[in-house]
Amino acid sequence: MSRLILIVEDSEPCAETLQIALESITGVEVRVSRSPNAALTAALAAGSDIAAVVTDLHLAQYDGIDLIRRFREQPRFARLPIVLISGDSDPGLPARALAEGANAFFSKPYSPSAVRRKLEQLI
Repeated sequence: MSRLILIVEDSEPCAETLQIALESITGVEVRVSRSPNAALTAALAAGSDIAAVVTDLHLAQYDGIDLIRRFREQPRFARLPIVLISGDSDPGLPARALAEGANAFFSKPYSPSAVRRKLEQLI
């Protein structure tokens, strides 16, 4: 059975680019969620079969950092690899993301293959 990598991204072109890059990781299924609430629901349904989450910062409902917090509140997701991607120019954002529980941070524009390599290391 494949483990799940969940992409949380409301921009279809960004989501598709990431999905194509991540589908080359052996033994994983890649799924895209357009909203953080749907992502949490999918992750809870996947349980221990979830391998990682890649999320954008700016999402509907609440942002990627709030999503990270909500994942980290769940004991079963305490060690789940989470990558945050953002186009924000705030120089403090990477440190804040890591302090809130992200395992990696990528600024836009980013290399999808760099995200793939980082996820391969994390999972």
